[in-house]
Amino acid sequence: MKIKKSATLLVSVLLVMSLVLAACGGNNNTKSDNSSNATSSDKVKTVTIFQFKTEIVQGLNELKVEFEKEYPNIKLDIQTVGGGADYAASLKTKFASGDAPDIFSNGGYNEMEMWLDKLEDVSDQPWVKDLIPLAAEPMTKDGKVYGMPMNLEGYGYIYNKDLFAKVGITETPKTYTELEAAAKTLQAAGITPFANAYQEWWLMGNQGISVAFAQQPDTDAFIQGLNDGSASIVGNEKFDNFAKLMKLTVDYGNKNPLTTDYNTQVTLFANGEAAMMQEGNWAQTMIDGINPDLNIGVLPMPLSDNADESDKLTIGVPANLVINKESDSKEEAKTFLNWLVTSDMGKEYIVDKFKFIPALSTIKATPEQMGDIGTELYKYIDADKIIGLQSSKFPDGVAQEFGSVIQKYVAGQADVQQWETSMQEAWDKLKN
Repeated sequence: MKIKKSATLLVSVLLVMSLVLAACGGNNNTKSDNSSNATSSDKVKTVTIFQFKTEIVQGLNELKVEFEKEYPNIKLDIQTVGGGADYAASLKTKFASGDAPDIFSNGGYNEMEMWLDKLEDVSDQPWVKDLIPLAAEPMTKDGKVYGMPMNLEGYGYIYNKDLFAKVGITETPKTYTELEAAAKTLQAAGITPFANAYQEWWLMGNQGISVAFAQQPDTDAFIQGLNDGSASIVGNEKFDNFAKLMKLTVDYGNKNPLTTDYNTQVTLFANGEAAMMQEGNWAQTMIDGINPDLNIGVLPMPLSDNADESDKLTIGVPANLVINKESDSKEEAKTFLNWLVTSDMGKEYIVDKFKFIPALSTIKATPEQMGDIGTELYKYIDADKIIGLQSSKFPDGVAQEFGSVIQKYVAGQADVQQWETSMQEAWDKLKN
């Protein structure tokens, strides 16, 4: 991934606060009357949306009402399978049972390839020209675009700035040793350093482990090496260091991390019962709902004491909305996606309600709109200190397998070599 070039462009389009006029066509920034948006017949068509971002369900249902006011002949059926549930398996079941959705989520890269024969080419849609290159990469193949990125997300260790200041931590940790020292200081003051939701496979198997892949000298070459047998996870320095980082969080974390879920983790953190947690800007809405005055920032997940290498945050596209090319409601699905990113109402929800970092240059957001986490992410983007999310390049099912074997390591049921061997075996079993 050409992170540096893409990040520079990302910063320029996101931080410039002047008005940008976008010729997106159709229903752009104006609300038409119902008759003008009605289809040529009176037949009402339903668009089924199958997605996994549980944190935006309420907002999506509110948007559904607004959209259907403008397009009374199109009804949205929003279905969500996320959190600890296996979205990928549920999606396969829907297609196999003849209940395929009209719009569904896709992570891009390898996941795009896996579903390519079901994906509608949306290259001709008016919003495509406004995609930020970094956001367009996962769903672009041979010059064609097959999905709309929902947003850009970044993650690391979210931390409570006031608790850090309370114990005298004035310099934010950028290396493993500095993070360890901060954890010891917090614990000595009677503060739990980490809130760990290691019940959630995705937290480690999808997101956390991505850092070990992203910090390889050449990530794509390493992944290709895993696929052709010329590379190995076993004995790889980055994975050794990731195991060490996981152990640090467990040693200085909450009790029973393997039975702690996402909601419990965020609640512990938002209530000031822990100083740090591995999460990203998607957690902002839940934090605000519990403690809107919490003073928070974002730290990297450092794998070594090399600050230049470790002091980076992961930025990527968590999900893309794609259209089932065999759907009878393809045109209606395109109408909704276009409305989502060009209408005033859709844009407002993307930045204000969902707290998203926009993936299109025509959607503007201030740090105040996206909250403290988004503001901190901007700093890293501006400094070009980001790495890409790599999990969409994994073979299908590997992220879940990774989550399971990392949980065994956290539980003390495997040492580092055994854990890495299990990781390698999971990859070998599921690679193409």
